[in-house]
Amino acid sequence: MSDTAPLSRDDLIHAMSKGEKPADQWRIGTEHEKFGFDKSTLRRPAYEGDSGILAMLTGLQRFGWAPVEEAGHVIALERKNAEGLTASISLEPGGQFELSGAPLQTIHDICSETGQHLMEVKQVADQLNLGFLGAGFDPLWRREDIPVMPKGRYDIMRAYMPKRGTLGLDMMLRTCTIQANLDFESEADMVMKFRTSLALQPIATALFACSPFIEGKPTGFLSARANVWTDTDPDRTGMLDFVFADGFGYERYADYALDTPMYFAKRGETYVDLSGQSFRAFIEGKLDALPGDRATDKDWVDHLTTLFPEVRLKQYLEMRGADGGPWSRICALPALWAGILYDAPSLAAAWDLCKDWDIADHERLRRDVTRLGLKAEVAGRSVRDIAVDLVEIAKHGLKNRARFSGGMVDERGYLSELEDIADSGVTPADRLLELYHGEWQGDVSRIYRDFAY
Repeated sequence: MSDTAPLSRDDLIHAMSKGEKPADQWRIGTEHEKFGFDKSTLRRPAYEGDSGILAMLTGLQRFGWAPVEEAGHVIALERKNAEGLTASISLEPGGQFELSGAPLQTIHDICSETGQHLMEVKQVADQLNLGFLGAGFDPLWRREDIPVMPKGRYDIMRAYMPKRGTLGLDMMLRTCTIQANLDFESEADMVMKFRTSLALQPIATALFACSPFIEGKPTGFLSARANVWTDTDPDRTGMLDFVFADGFGYERYADYALDTPMYFAKRGETYVDLSGQSFRAFIEGKLDALPGDRATDKDWVDHLTTLFPEVRLKQYLEMRGADGGPWSRICALPALWAGILYDAPSLAAAWDLCKDWDIADHERLRRDVTRLGLKAEVAGRSVRDIAVDLVEIAKHGLKNRARFSGGMVDERGYLSELEDIADSGVTPADRLLELYHGEWQGDVSRIYRDFAY
């Protein structure tokens, strides 16, 4: 399709369906974000300066990372692995440092990639007197204390976010997540995986809850990050009731995306502000900001990245329910979802856990776990009990996958921390609160010393 040919419904659907892969080609991608901080002041680093984010990006290039520029600013890095697959380091709006890993075959590969990345980051950061923290929400700093990165799309989003919710700027500036991306074989396979993972996303939120502090104080939330998403932009967030309706598939998701207002279109090096406008009108060339200019397939792919539901469909499914955290939980999240989604008996068993939940259950659970974590309840069961079952199902799935490391160990070990969390009923956030009220004596700044990478 040429850039000038009008997009059709088939084009929009094809953009997602071309992600279909036979099971022997399925990969796992992992993304994780982390907060940088100055070791002397604990402040978040600015883009410029001797100890800034640009200095981090420059320093990492010694490890073979190539710079990606926008309007004269280095805003990302890319590097190919031995297989020729690309990983990238990118910046969230407040300078949160994100590794978007290459699509890899096993959790062993992912944990090795993550470990190499964190060691490279630490080498450069130590020279700049910087540290990095894995948590779901910035524990100390206010919005106005946080420098903003020089990326055009973020300027548009920052202006638009407050029109659609009260916490969108917090999402941009003060949150970090771990995300796992997984493949599907067919439309029917995508639907089954989407429904199961979407229903169970709040269970992952509880297991990974790691953001009980805002501006130095407990907030009443165990995942302040997950709470932010309940008041960011109702047009593009949430549990997507239609995923559970009869007839769901690529076409219905395309309609959802078409009905979600736009943020921007990129023309050359420029992001054109199209916030609040209709992609349907863009397809027809009826936008005043781009008179006569019709949307291209690249515009559609860009638009899909501006949807933020708890599970997102592109050419793979993105699991979006987890707080940022330590190295071990970066490996644990893809292990959890690969164990569930990449083994047919485990996927069926996971669906059995949630198939009877109704739409009201999904929405209530999503909100309840932000405060109650594993103590929340749904359909007469505690989230803790469901989490115990879910981790066990994932263990069986990873056993059946039988992907071994050089030491002939399979992938189940990466779930050990989640197993401990579920069995104890104590979330990572609960443990942070115990430290705050005990050993830390109310001093949240201790988190930077005790939990930095």
